[in-house]
Amino acid sequence: MTAKKKFNFKAPLEVFAKSIVQPMMYLSVAGILLIVGIILTNKTICALVPVLGSGPFQLVGAVVYQSLMFIINNLSILFCVGIAGAMAKKNKGHASLIALMSFFLFLQANNIVLNATGSLADASGMLGLTGTGQATVMGIQVLDTGVFGGIILGCITGAVFNKYSNKQFPIALSMFSGVRFPFLIMIIISWIMGAGFCIVWPPVQGAISSVAGIIKESGNIGLFIYGMLNKLLVPTGLHHLIYTPFQFSALGNSLTVGDATYTGSYIVMMMEYSMGLPFSDGIVWMYTGFTKTFGYFGIVAAFIFCARKENRKKTAAQLLPLAFTASLASITEPLDFLFCFSAPVLWLAHAVISGIFIVLLHLCHITAFTSNLLGSLLMNLSAGTARTNYPVLYLLGLAEIAVYFVVFTALIRWLDLPTPGRRPEEPARPEAPLTAADIEKLIAALGGRGNIRTVDNCFTRLRITVQEAAFVDAQALHELPCSGVVLNGCEVQLVYGLQAAQVRQAVEERLGRVVC
Repeated sequence: MTAKKKFNFKAPLEVFAKSIVQPMMYLSVAGILLIVGIILTNKTICALVPVLGSGPFQLVGAVVYQSLMFIINNLSILFCVGIAGAMAKKNKGHASLIALMSFFLFLQANNIVLNATGSLADASGMLGLTGTGQATVMGIQVLDTGVFGGIILGCITGAVFNKYSNKQFPIALSMFSGVRFPFLIMIIISWIMGAGFCIVWPPVQGAISSVAGIIKESGNIGLFIYGMLNKLLVPTGLHHLIYTPFQFSALGNSLTVGDATYTGSYIVMMMEYSMGLPFSDGIVWMYTGFTKTFGYFGIVAAFIFCARKENRKKTAAQLLPLAFTASLASITEPLDFLFCFSAPVLWLAHAVISGIFIVLLHLCHITAFTSNLLGSLLMNLSAGTARTNYPVLYLLGLAEIAVYFVVFTALIRWLDLPTPGRRPEEPARPEAPLTAADIEKLIAALGGRGNIRTVDNCFTRLRITVQEAAFVDAQALHELPCSGVVLNGCEVQLVYGLQAAQVRQAVEERLGRVVC
């Protein structure tokens, strides 16, 4: 009787970690260019530099900002397509296309079932669908699952594609053979997921929404939970259900002026500001922007400090623009998704610190604007110290930066977390371009063409599986112009930095394989 083979839990986690890097690698580029759009469209900056307020600059700024925000607002699609393509062992283009079509089917099925059951939410004039638990994705109103739905569907697509893309049928059914068979499977799965989420997801949303009443009655403990959940739930999209009742309904605050009554902490705060009234305690529910404005500078500083010495300049160049994007525009997704999945302990610490500082703002009797560094500074100065106590706000901002730096640095080094710049596969300078002779040496060192099963890459590594590990010439691999070699049985990893994708393409072309 043969022993039952144990399931290797580490393997699928490694596949997921490698795959999710693919869509995230583009966010840093988008975040850097987003800064340009922010500068050109920010009213405060335009007031300081009047030429930026002219028509041509405003047009360019609108194009840059709005087009890139379209990407940020549709990350679920990027994750779905990117993960599926990264997971696919071959024919990655087909896997990505199937994932895209599956996502559309998922959206449509979800919308149809919501409509059939009378569950489609009505959009309000000011909030739209915010706080309803639903959102519009690619023009289709669906349940708001954040990036969660896209990640799940992408992982399923990649797994199904790898298992069934080589399936062949008799001539009568040959149209379902090859890459068309996993698409057939994903059609059914997408329909089931789209319909199933209508049953599974609303109770989750309801549970989260019910927390609002508990928060309201729990004083500073509730305020801490409020701040923590607003950050912790970002990847799922459920954080909207936490802050919306407080910021846009009577649960958060109300103000009566004459015959008019204003409800929601956001509306009340703006009315009090415009009327010159003292700010009421309901402003505490608007503190969610505090960490976006200050904390991300501490996070980025920790990432840079913990990076390998040879990678620090490159890491700083990649991440500092993202910190300014978070601070100036309250857009944190490009940074959030760099570590929320790869280092979840940091994400938990992030949520806890965010909650703690919201409580501290309340205890220090701060009634100031916290979102958007330039905008909040301008509004706080105009409102005055007596109404806002804003000097203490900025002192706490500096304190938060320091806390994030210390806590993140300690956790990263203690647990050896894979934050940006820490891996040896990220060399300080790019390698010299590989020649045809270099590619031939690489193939020979791997045991020749017949010994190479698959060729893949992540962000910085060439990942190869071979037929026989005994045929691999380890010495020859170490003599190649790469930054590192990792051998694990029939799996070979070669560190080429940002050239990894180009090296893979060159190897597959040399092998006479279709590059996709």
